[in-house]
Amino acid sequence: MSSPLLFIIACLIWGSTFWAITLQLGDVAPAVSVVYRFGLASATLFAWCTLRGDNLRLPWRAQKWMLLQGLASFSLSYVCTYSSEQYLVSALVSVLFALMVFWTPLLNRIAFGTPITWSTCCAAFVAICGIVLLFYQSIGAALHDILGGGNGHFLLGFMLALVATISSTAGNALVMKVRAHSGNVMLTMAWTMLWGTLMVAVWAIATGQSWQLPTRPSYWMGLFYLAIFGSVIAFSAYFTLIARIGTQKTVYIGVVTPVISVLLSVQFEHYRPAAVEWVGMLLCLSSVAWALTSGARKTAAVASLSTTPSAKAT
Repeated sequence: MSSPLLFIIACLIWGSTFWAITLQLGDVAPAVSVVYRFGLASATLFAWCTLRGDNLRLPWRAQKWMLLQGLASFSLSYVCTYSSEQYLVSALVSVLFALMVFWTPLLNRIAFGTPITWSTCCAAFVAICGIVLLFYQSIGAALHDILGGGNGHFLLGFMLALVATISSTAGNALVMKVRAHSGNVMLTMAWTMLWGTLMVAVWAIATGQSWQLPTRPSYWMGLFYLAIFGSVIAFSAYFTLIARIGTQKTVYIGVVTPVISVLLSVQFEHYRPAAVEWVGMLLCLSSVAWALTSGARKTAAVASLSTTPSAKAT
């Protein structure tokens, strides 16, 4: 399959998954829905690897990194995402996930001491301005609600969504550790999702979550779509693109998916952003595109210098 087609598939699927998650809310606890989703996705991946004749066993030195990635990428991140969408429109959650472009260099700075470029700092400032415009009315209303004795659920959803984005960023950073021990993307995804599923299941049991099976057809259609398309197919396309065209181009998926998600929210969730919210979203997505573009230019410049013979060599 061609790279442009893989890119389109990943954008369309992940752009729609934020809305598809809303189909699973209300019947069972968010954590239980996460268990159903990634349990099904993991089983599908293991079945596929078995049909290919892969050895399903991996050494513990690889499993420990997959366990950590499962905790970050498919446990904490998705429980927070599902929970946040109980209080926020799915489009707003998707816009916050675009900010992973800025969490990544910040995490690299903290963990590895990697310098943060000036262009990234400027783009991050623009993104913060966009977030302020996008959320200040709702956050102000939530704070007023809390001061008046209310629950301020919007603020809770906002914080859960931020935790989800940071956790996903940490999970992405662990991908290279996993790949260093195994290049079998499908198998490592299967194990990582399995670890995440088991940890969420333990959490759900420990907190007394209800495990009833929903009866709504829309719930099961959403579950199948999220597990097979949103988890198996989209992640496979994403990792394949990274191997083919590199991270700098692949992460542009994070700019396209919020646009699709916003359009779906307008259509199906009756989301009607005010003018200031449209400006906020535009600033956020523009800043992400700016950061990615400047990063790609810098990478290309470094590559050009490294391949140009020096005067002394000639």
